[in-house]
Amino acid sequence: MSETKPLTRRQQREEIVKQLYQMDIHDDWTFFETHYAYVEDTLKAIAEHKDAIDEIIVRNLKNWKLNRLSYVDRAIIRHATYELWLTDVPYEIVINEALNITRKYTDEGDDKMVGFTNRVLENIRADLGRQGS
Repeated sequence: MSETKPLTRRQQREEIVKQLYQMDIHDDWTFFETHYAYVEDTLKAIAEHKDAIDEIIVRNLKNWKLNRLSYVDRAIIRHATYELWLTDVPYEIVINEALNITRKYTDEGDDKMVGFTNRVLENIRADLGRQGS
């Protein structure tokens, strides 16, 4: 029997984004159980507050509609919005992690999606009144 190496917090965030992506595509806001309480608790909270999270995102998208975002970008921004709104994680970490995940999964090497995601999350941070730590 082989032991699996524990996931880092970034890898757990990526797992959350992957599951949010699947939930959105199938319009089924249930999720697969994992061995990580952080992943399960986060997915449960995002599913519970999805409409409010989406309202925050819509309020801060400039010249975009939520349904115009790709499923992956929506998942990344939903997760980051949840962390900005309902956790004590410093906003610098939330935004940096979201940008790294964007860079890995949706950016085409030109930093356009990274820049877009950064602008949206900075708008959300300001809207929520989050200050630096």
